[in-house]
Amino acid sequence: MSYAPFNLSGKKVLITGGNSGIGLGMAEALAEAGADIVVWGTDLGKIEAAQNSLNAKGIQALGLKVDVSSEEDTAEKFEQTIDFLGGQLDACFANAGVSSNRRATKDGFAAMSYDEWRRVLDVNLDGVFFTLRAAAKKMVDQGKGGSLAVTSSLAAIMGQARGQHYGATKGAVIAMSRALAVEYGKFGIRSNAILPGWIESPMTHNTLAWDRFQEAVLPRVPAGRWGEKEDFGGIAVYLVSDASRYHSGDTFVIDGAYSLF
Repeated sequence: MSYAPFNLSGKKVLITGGNSGIGLGMAEALAEAGADIVVWGTDLGKIEAAQNSLNAKGIQALGLKVDVSSEEDTAEKFEQTIDFLGGQLDACFANAGVSSNRRATKDGFAAMSYDEWRRVLDVNLDGVFFTLRAAAKKMVDQGKGGSLAVTSSLAAIMGQARGQHYGATKGAVIAMSRALAVEYGKFGIRSNAILPGWIESPMTHNTLAWDRFQEAVLPRVPAGRWGEKEDFGGIAVYLVSDASRYHSGDTFVIDGAYSLF
């Protein structure tokens, strides 16, 4: 007999950036636990593939192309999401994000353009704001509580040269998540942040495949390997499930103990 709270049948979930990488790892685990899911992304091919693979698990899944940096597009697609989910939202993972453009930041912070600064903030900070604002309002209106989660990064707590804009967004969303936990706890809404370490994904593939990077960094990962998208399935199921109903305002570091060594 399984632990009942981890059965997510009847739960309705939105995952931004859910068509690949960490977001898809979350979506796959949630689908296997029985949740219906909407994933947002920007690559139509990946969106369609994710939707098909999730539906094959026997749940209801939809993929939508969404520019989370656009307030208008986010609002429009959020309404489509809620319609598909039957008017219900139990959990929202604000996972969509972009990384630093290493070519644009090669000359360091002092030479960083405002366009590059805004490119990262528009998606990683404004996009989270637009997404979680809509989700929080929906959860309050439906009166059943819910779970909000945001994907941050170790860059929020460790220095990243030429990545000040990226680190700034990832630190900011932790603060946002904590403030949401305090403000919305009275509505039964909990809010938590997830901090991944070095995870194999489309965003990090070139970096992790670089031999000099592997030689310098991989020996510092006590787990002895890069993280994989499947390593985020457990935390996703936990945060959607009733097992986490009193767990709010936390930061979950999932990095194979890298930040400790």
